[in-house]
Amino acid sequence: MVVITKVTSNGKRKIIALLSALVGLVVIDGVLTNILVGSGSASEANPILEPMVGRTGFMIIKIVGSLLCALILWDVWRRYPRVGTIAAWIAVIGYAAIVVWNAGLILLA
Repeated sequence: MVVITKVTSNGKRKIIALLSALVGLVVIDGVLTNILVGSGSASEANPILEPMVGRTGFMIIKIVGSLLCALILWDVWRRYPRVGTIAAWIAVIGYAAIVVWNAGLILLA
């Protein structure tokens, strides 16, 4: 069953802002991670990304990955606006918490 809902231009602007914030937070997380790991104050918890931290490939993966996630969330939002919006908010809140955590570690270092 497909549910068609009317999407307003205001709703479109909100999801674009939300997804832009998500991409921005992921990039900021990458920069802060590079700083923390480079200074020896922290280590990368993701075992797949850990050997890449400090290299150009790490930021490329963060940027491309965040854009891919934003596009997937955009596609979900187009079909199911409420689900897409909730999923985007969860991702933004999660990454905001990670960025605040990492920024706190930098301030304490």
